[in-house]
Amino acid sequence: MANRRGIGGFLGRDASGSLTRQSVMVAGFCVVSDVVTFCYEGTYLWPTAAFWCLLAGIVLVDAALASAARHSGVVALAQAVLAITGAVVLAGPLAPSGGDGSLPDMNDSGMVVAAYRAGAWLHGRPALLALLALAAGSTVAEMLDENGLGAWHTSLLSAVDNALLGWLVGRYTTARGAHIAEVEQRAVRERERAQQALTDAIAEERSAIARDLHDVIAHHVSAIGVHAGAARLALPSASPARTPRVATALAAVETSSRAALLDLRRLLDFLHDSPAEGARQPGLDDLDELVHVMAEAGLETRIGVEGTRQKLESSLDIAVYRVVQEMLTNALRHGDGHVDLTLGYSASSVTVTAVNPVAASGPVLKETPHRGLEGISSRAGMFDGCAAYGPVRGGTHWKTTVTFTVEGT
Repeated sequence: MANRRGIGGFLGRDASGSLTRQSVMVAGFCVVSDVVTFCYEGTYLWPTAAFWCLLAGIVLVDAALASAARHSGVVALAQAVLAITGAVVLAGPLAPSGGDGSLPDMNDSGMVVAAYRAGAWLHGRPALLALLALAAGSTVAEMLDENGLGAWHTSLLSAVDNALLGWLVGRYTTARGAHIAEVEQRAVRERERAQQALTDAIAEERSAIARDLHDVIAHHVSAIGVHAGAARLALPSASPARTPRVATALAAVETSSRAALLDLRRLLDFLHDSPAEGARQPGLDDLDELVHVMAEAGLETRIGVEGTRQKLESSLDIAVYRVVQEMLTNALRHGDGHVDLTLGYSASSVTVTAVNPVAASGPVLKETPHRGLEGISSRAGMFDGCAAYGPVRGGTHWKTTVTFTVEGT
């Protein structure tokens, strides 16, 4: 979040600096254009004092075009006043006797840009007043020109060129920018609504899955545990010779059903987004408990560790635990009662390997759908890992190897 704020602040400062540089460039070009035009037309014709005063006025009002947008109205008024003042001064007693009677162009470029700024940055009455001031300045200046005196259409065209056109372009630019901003905001709102709808749909689907898991599995697993406990309690009336083995098996069923119910409740809580206080998904820290449960169910597990054991990121830790759980379950179902499990740690990966003898009464068929093994491969793929499995040692043993990539290395 802090990084995004820093980037946003940098981009904001960069955009602000770019606008400032552009406004200074526009003002500079206006100064150059108006000064060159005025000097070319009147350097040797007009009195020195009047010429230099008007030239200084042109530089000042055009340089003001680089000022803040809130000063657009003042700048427009200054441009209009300069145009009228110059026309009054140069068309009055100071008019040269040797000239043709026409007035030089003083601040035409400045007036156009000032009109644009007024239309773009001002609203309501200030915008209209700025337009009227510029139009009046351009009209009066044109009417005081001897060549244009009495030509109302020439004065009107001058007002349109120097004031109305730039003002309308400024209004259009602002309206277009507002429209683009509105379209972008609408698109952002649509994306947010779509994201929220997706989040709600996922939450609803998670709740539906949780309800189905509870209805389909939890009730049956509870019933299995209850019946196993009742059967174990009724054992003394059965054959004494078979009682110890049967009692052990029923106790394993009870233990496994309780562990399954506990794991299922954790999963349901997380699906409902309402985990109990202190509740968490099981990880490799719970491996000894898992091995104990499997031992009670009749699976002997030998665990080996290669490399230096390291603390894994939470989601990876859960994924590795689930893969180990599936490996031990497969060994219990299809093996002959024992499995060798190896955890290998390296700087960039974690590897889990399980090797167990295949029960003589249950050969593994190639055409058999391996749902659990497919789930193992999917979990490995989520962490850019891979899974390999199949018979080894002439088909007498089954080996499963899963490698997970450790991020941040």
